[in-house]
Amino acid sequence: MFLPLGDTPNPRGVPWVTYGLIAANVVVYLVVSLPLSLTRPDPNDPALLAYVRLLLDTLPGLSPAELVQQISAYDLFVLNHGFRPVAPAPDDLLVSMFLHAGFMHLAGNMLFLWIYGDNVEHRLGPGRFLLAYLVTGVGATLFHAVFDLGSSLPLVGASGAISGVLGFYFIWFPHNRVRVWVFLFPFFMNVITMPARFVLGVYLILDNLLPFFFAQGSGGGGVAYGAHIGGFLGGLGWAWWIGRHNKVNSPPREYRRAAATATSRTDAIGELIAEGRFSDVAPDYFRLDIERTRRLMTPSHSITFGDWLARHGYPEAALVVYQRHLRDYPVGPMLAEAHLGAGLVQFRGLRQPVAAYQHFVEVFDHDPSPDVRSTARHALDEIAQLRKLRVH
Repeated sequence: MFLPLGDTPNPRGVPWVTYGLIAANVVVYLVVSLPLSLTRPDPNDPALLAYVRLLLDTLPGLSPAELVQQISAYDLFVLNHGFRPVAPAPDDLLVSMFLHAGFMHLAGNMLFLWIYGDNVEHRLGPGRFLLAYLVTGVGATLFHAVFDLGSSLPLVGASGAISGVLGFYFIWFPHNRVRVWVFLFPFFMNVITMPARFVLGVYLILDNLLPFFFAQGSGGGGVAYGAHIGGFLGGLGWAWWIGRHNKVNSPPREYRRAAATATSRTDAIGELIAEGRFSDVAPDYFRLDIERTRRLMTPSHSITFGDWLARHGYPEAALVVYQRHLRDYPVGPMLAEAHLGAGLVQFRGLRQPVAAYQHFVEVFDHDPSPDVRSTARHALDEIAQLRKLRVH
């Protein structure tokens, strides 16, 4: 068994939406799911007879008397408010995301949301994170329904929405690490740290894709594998789309107004940067169309320009320059310096330690100088202190 316990690094601040979603799911369980699970249904309730017939059609071989003894009032509540592909209802798409089949179902989902949600919320912002959570959750349910259109069994749980969060995480935090409790009794029982993408890859492929295909999409064992896959793919696609429209393609906030009114001197920009006249040329540079900035500067000049912007209090502008360097020179000189510069402005200037962490790790893959290596290592040590939970 593999059980994730926490991830590193983590952003500063409180992920209010993540914690709010966890609280909402727990409250629904305590106020609705648990009490109804302990309540026997009214024997004269027509819904009880309908539910027994549904189970007999879906799970032949069981006796009606045995089924009646096992059914709770919560089962009938789920029948009415869970999402059923054969009888889809728009309100059930949302309500079903806050219902769970039991305590372990709830605990597993909330653990995953607690581990992975804060980083994604910090990157998206609270409002967009909530929107992404709900939209990928709805999309996950519909994806599952496509492969099980004739099913009358209700679908419940936050797994699809949380899988969407995992898809975002997979794209945006490739170098994060996850602490996992590995229980392979009696051979190995310990907590080890694994690359996040490996852990999420196991979740997607071994825990969902393979069972999905073997179960022919029906979700054997009561698990909606299709919803997990659909949510994960939705998060992957959404994160990729946002990456295609990141700040590399637009003027930084610090120069947006100046760029809109600057006098264009595009022919001289490269020469002015080479001369070190950064304060004169910066507004004109950030006014340029994105395509006209490609390889406008030499690698050394782009690093020097980015460093100047960072030193003079323009972290967003500096980040754009470093990121454009990585775009223009994906193979070549000064990649370690570009990753270090991008990481430092995100960590020190923009207070984005998790995004900075990705760059600091990349430094070591590009033959850094001793000074660059030392600076990156020191920053990684600082970020390591930001963990949500320490597990030894």
